[in-house]
Amino acid sequence: MKVKATDSEARPKAHKKDHSKHATRKQIRGSSLLLFGKFISVGINFLAQVLVVRYLSQNDYGAWAYALAIVAFFHGFSSLGLFRAVSRFVPIYHEKEEFDKLFGTIFITFGTIFLIGAMIIGAMYIAPEVISHLISGENQPVALVLVLIFMVPTQALDETLIALFASFSSPKAIFARKFILGPSIKLIAILLVMFYQSTVLMMAYAYLLGNVIAVLFYIWWFIRMLQREGVLKKLDFRNLSFPVVEIFTFTIPLLTSDLVNVLMHSTDTLLLGYFHNTSEVALYQVILPAAHFNKLVMMSFALLYTPAAARLFAKEDYKGINELYWQTAIWVGVLSFPLFALTFSMAKSLTLFLYGPRYEVSWVFLQLLSFGYYFNVVTGFNGLTLKVLGKLRYVVIINVAAVVMCIILNLIFIPLWGALGASIATTTSMVIHNILKQAGLKMASGLRVFDWHYLSFYIIITVAALIVFLAQMFLTDNVYVLGALVGIVSLTVLKLTASKLKVEETFPEIAKLPLMKYLVGRKKSAE
Repeated sequence: MKVKATDSEARPKAHKKDHSKHATRKQIRGSSLLLFGKFISVGINFLAQVLVVRYLSQNDYGAWAYALAIVAFFHGFSSLGLFRAVSRFVPIYHEKEEFDKLFGTIFITFGTIFLIGAMIIGAMYIAPEVISHLISGENQPVALVLVLIFMVPTQALDETLIALFASFSSPKAIFARKFILGPSIKLIAILLVMFYQSTVLMMAYAYLLGNVIAVLFYIWWFIRMLQREGVLKKLDFRNLSFPVVEIFTFTIPLLTSDLVNVLMHSTDTLLLGYFHNTSEVALYQVILPAAHFNKLVMMSFALLYTPAAARLFAKEDYKGINELYWQTAIWVGVLSFPLFALTFSMAKSLTLFLYGPRYEVSWVFLQLLSFGYYFNVVTGFNGLTLKVLGKLRYVVIINVAAVVMCIILNLIFIPLWGALGASIATTTSMVIHNILKQAGLKMASGLRVFDWHYLSFYIIITVAALIVFLAQMFLTDNVYVLGALVGIVSLTVLKLTASKLKVEETFPEIAKLPLMKYLVGRKKSAE
């Protein structure tokens, strides 16, 4: 005889299910809003990059890109990841009114940045010949590095200030500085250099000056905010407390993630300069910003994914985490698809349109890297999920393995094939690293390495990308025609995947728009 569950027995299950659905819906809605500012920032930065490529000669652009790669390499270690400590500890100390530790944490972070920055800058000026040995004896990148290296501490300060504003819940300041002010100042600096027809070295000075102005403005804004909040008057230099052990115990273990980022996206450029020349660096570096477009949506969704997954983990709701994981994965996959189609399926036409005939061969590199980035996108937030689940040891192991593999592959392929070898090595490393992260999901009960419920979604995006690619190869290379085709195919993908995305549940207000209602609305069943 089947016993009917009582209301008290059924209610917890229903509540748990409703909570996981609410968490998924809230995470996707909130992350979608963050895309607005991100698109503005990326658009301004991308325009600046295209202008620089068009303005400079191939060798000059190669030297410029190489110098920025060195800056990016050192920036990865300049703050020891202390911005994470700021995001975690400053809100706690503020909430507990432990202002001695709050200001102690800020001073530790700023002091560490200035100390490490001074050491890096000093090393560059003491032994500049080391750089020339790494770039096949060319001198121009050395001069650029000696200017741009000052961006290492300024960028670390900028990153820390963003974390501080986030700690005090000031999204307007983050939006204005991160998405508007910073990119705009850099664009203005580049336009001024182009207007006065200055050299690449003057562009480096202008770029650095713009960065410094933005950081100084941000510091002033932060001090004003502390005054308005009444926090600044709590500063007492005689009673400062420096929680050094607590802070560095938290940040140092997480540096392996930074190590993967830095080495996987810097060693290729540095080795290209060592084994070849600045011209080869230019051919490779020119397409990286376009390839990085594929990460745009994922980076925005990541900001709210971790806390949503963490709350479900605290409730041991693994089914909810699985739903959050795969729902987020297909949302990010669909929203990123137009960018993937542009940078992968019509890579040749896009490269010629943006950068001209001298960079025509770079379309192959763009296609390879776009595939690597989008592969990471459509498989979801596996790395973040593993961290939420506490599988830090596994994450560290595969991070180290990925770095070693990336370096070995670059050392094998770059001497043989130059920029093509760098593209193959980096893409292969990204894909294998992602597969290892995906495999790690098996360690958690209730999580699926692949959810077959969403198989149709992956078939749809594969066919859609292939249609645009074949159109470019056999029908037309006109970027406007192909762009229109990408738009049509992307809307078709949205239409075909709407039921899997649960668009009407996540964005009920979208039904008010006639076109969108047709694309994502459910068909009424016949009565």
